[in-house]
Amino acid sequence: VRITRFDFAANAETGWHRHEFDYVITTLTDCSMLLEEPGGGTRSVSFDAGQAYRRDKGVEHNVINAGDGQMSFVEVELKS
Repeated sequence: VRITRFDFAANAETGWHRHEFDYVITTLTDCSMLLEEPGGGTRSVSFDAGQAYRRDKGVEHNVINAGDGQMSFVEVELKS
């Protein structure tokens, strides 16, 4: 696995990226995210602190902290 903690101030973003591995996100704070997706689409998602979710490799997006405060989460990538 590869484990990374992400901390974003309000309006900060990840930049466009494609996930090369399946991954699990666990939120450390409440997270309000604006997801920019290929083709120009966007969608908003919110997670309470302590929630976890998984996604398959190949996801491509830019994640923006749409909240007023800091947003933090841990990403665990499943490398094999």
